[in-house]
Amino acid sequence: MTGYVLRRVLIMLLMLLLLTLAVFFLFSILPADVARLSCGKACTPEIIESNRIRLGLDKSVIEQYWIFMKGLLFGRTYPEGGGPGSIDCQAPCLGYSFRRNTPVLQLIVDRLPTTIFLALGAFIIFTVVGMATGVLAALRRGRWQDKTIMGVALLGYSLPSFFLGLVVLFFIIIRWQWLPYPSYISPLDNPVQFFQTMLLPWIVLAILYAAFYTRLTRSQMLETLGEDYIRTARAKGLPERTVVGKHALRAGLSPIVTAAGLDLAGLLGGAIITESVFSLPGIGTLAVSSVVDPDLPVLVGVTLIAAFFVIVANLIVDLLYAAIDPRVRVG
Repeated sequence: MTGYVLRRVLIMLLMLLLLTLAVFFLFSILPADVARLSCGKACTPEIIESNRIRLGLDKSVIEQYWIFMKGLLFGRTYPEGGGPGSIDCQAPCLGYSFRRNTPVLQLIVDRLPTTIFLALGAFIIFTVVGMATGVLAALRRGRWQDKTIMGVALLGYSLPSFFLGLVVLFFIIIRWQWLPYPSYISPLDNPVQFFQTMLLPWIVLAILYAAFYTRLTRSQMLETLGEDYIRTARAKGLPERTVVGKHALRAGLSPIVTAAGLDLAGLLGGAIITESVFSLPGIGTLAVSSVVDPDLPVLVGVTLIAAFFVIVANLIVDLLYAAIDPRVRVG
């Protein structure tokens, strides 16, 4: 098991290196003037040229990448070489936003708790509800429970997130006034207001994802329930709960774990539409604001963080595979 974990960690580190390389060169070959994008709308030629020097854009692409990697590991000073008016960016330095006069990592860290709370809350709801309804639909195959669950799942899966969010926002908050208008606050400061603000975003995301997990779980359960070992377990007189939970569901968990890990990673990278609809100050809204009011260093940083979550999620999924099915550890 230790060798398997080490191999996966080394692969993850290699992927992270390739990730930084791909993201950096992707934004380096943009046809737009990067120095112009880094200072927003109200730029003068003097400010653009100053940004070009401060960002190191007057150097070759290879030199820029080397400086960028050194900044991730050891920190960075803007402009390079220091001097009067220089700005220190502590490691790991993802860049510096001259539009906001703040290191990019600090901007992301400030927004990250909101996105984490949104992602984890929705994740718990849609995995529990999706898997539970999927198992029930499989066990009641062809009956009214199955048809009802799959009909609702199809409807939920078909609704665009922006449409569902706006409908919920209009009726629940504006028209019926069952909840106050979303105003995010830390759960440590005001747990009640936090729950009132996050409840609808959780539900909106959960509806979209739970519909997928219902269909996926039902499909996996139907496949495993028809296997010979399931019939053997029932013939031995094992309780139905043991047959379903310990044998059938566990055997079909692999694709569910894969989807769940990648979906959680995607949500941690920013649920852009949901955060925008409900005015949540998360990573998604930070990315949107950096596109609307151009701030390229922030876009690079958010892209790296979002991709980092996906790579780490793949590692976690691989390790969960090994726990679910020991045969995965071989080779």
